[in-house]
Amino acid sequence: MAGKNVVVINDLNFETEVLKSDKPVLIDFTATWCGPCKQISPMIDELADETAGTFKIAKLDIDDAPATAAKLGIRGVPTLVAFKDGKEINRHVGANTNKAKLRAMLGPGAN
Repeated sequence: MAGKNVVVINDLNFETEVLKSDKPVLIDFTATWCGPCKQISPMIDELADETAGTFKIAKLDIDDAPATAAKLGIRGVPTLVAFKDGKEINRHVGANTNKAKLRAMLGPGAN
């Protein structure tokens, strides 16, 4: 379950919410069965609360949005991908438990 400031992404809204976003977007590619995903979930929610209005923090369940996950070459979860101006700018595979590093993935001005 996503926090109140976390946008839920799926195959239908990916283009609008991510590629056409006027703000940088950090997507947490996750799955309900993934232990490390559950481990970082509270930190993702905190980051969303801290950056609300400036950045967009999102979650995409790979089982609910397989086309988008496949298109982006997501092979394992958790994978965190940052987008700016419709283009991928950063990617981290695995459970990154450092919130400052996640914030830095969004680019200058995120810290």
